[in-house]
Amino acid sequence: MGKPIRVGITHGDINGIGYEVALKAISDERVPELFTPVFFGSPQIVEKARREFKLELLPIHIVKNKGDIRDGKLNIVEIGVTHNDVEPGVPTEKSGMAAVKALELATAALEDGDIQVLVTAPISKKAVQSEEFRFPGHTEYLQQRLGNGAHALMILFNDYLKVALVTTHLPLSKVPETITRKRVLDQIHSFVRVLKSDFTCERPKIAVLSLNPHCGDEGLLGNEEKDEIIPALEDAKKEGILVFGPYSSDGFFASAAYRNFDGVLAMYHDQGLAPFKAIAGDTGVNFTGGLPYVRTSPDHGTAYDLAWKDKADPTSMRQAIYKAIDLYRNRTAHQTASANPLRKVRTEKGADKTIDLTKEEITE
Repeated sequence: MGKPIRVGITHGDINGIGYEVALKAISDERVPELFTPVFFGSPQIVEKARREFKLELLPIHIVKNKGDIRDGKLNIVEIGVTHNDVEPGVPTEKSGMAAVKALELATAALEDGDIQVLVTAPISKKAVQSEEFRFPGHTEYLQQRLGNGAHALMILFNDYLKVALVTTHLPLSKVPETITRKRVLDQIHSFVRVLKSDFTCERPKIAVLSLNPHCGDEGLLGNEEKDEIIPALEDAKKEGILVFGPYSSDGFFASAAYRNFDGVLAMYHDQGLAPFKAIAGDTGVNFTGGLPYVRTSPDHGTAYDLAWKDKADPTSMRQAIYKAIDLYRNRTAHQTASANPLRKVRTEKGADKTIDLTKEEITE
């Protein structure tokens, strides 16, 4: 067995449920065998959480220098806040700054190879705003920081349902102008790549939702379907992609039609996430697909009403950690297979033959 995967975990908003769900998720004696946690947060607040939530944690190691990460320990990269800065249940300027600093340090560690995957606890999108940080969420920040020109694809998933979005954190009034033939096709391409490389779907079937009620009712309720979405689907079909729709969202989810597909592409945030969360419950995970690195998070927010009350459920955070590891392994295996498309097989006579999987030719 190789070295455990190093999982970076940011503390999110210190006044929300980030510390509770993150530390509960890793308070398991099996953790050292599965991964090495690298927590970007405050040792003092970790100690506060350990006492208040009565947690059994791994021995703590404070990371002093780059690369000074130890397996079998709870590694903590200090952010510079203390237990005195915690104000449970309210977003503050300090909690926003601490969330941003943790994210920046964790992203740098990801780029440097000090951690292999990143799991982020929830932040307050309002509290993190400043002159230096003007992003509506993690997805947009990571796209600019790590994307190298690639467009991030926001995907919510569990073992039975995967929902991707054409638009993410955008006011509803601006969604229609963003739904273009090119954007829909680009997101279909991105979804296909992610399903193949990260979810091991060799030839994925994708359902695409409409923008307007009743698929626009032949233009009565909108023209985006016939002018943009349907042409994008036709383009994709010409490329051999198994894409179907558009489907009206209400009937699609009410009939459980999603069970017939490997993925569902929604046009906007709440269209996809509201039914997903109702179906997935606590098992949902948010995944930033399409980037060179794996990042996941729980599919819930800061839950200020539950903060520091020992009432938060760590299931989604635990799922985010373990799914990040699965995604990383799937992607690594896919990249290895794609980099070496030649493999040998044994013939009946025992002679080696090399099969070129790209050309489908056989040579002695």
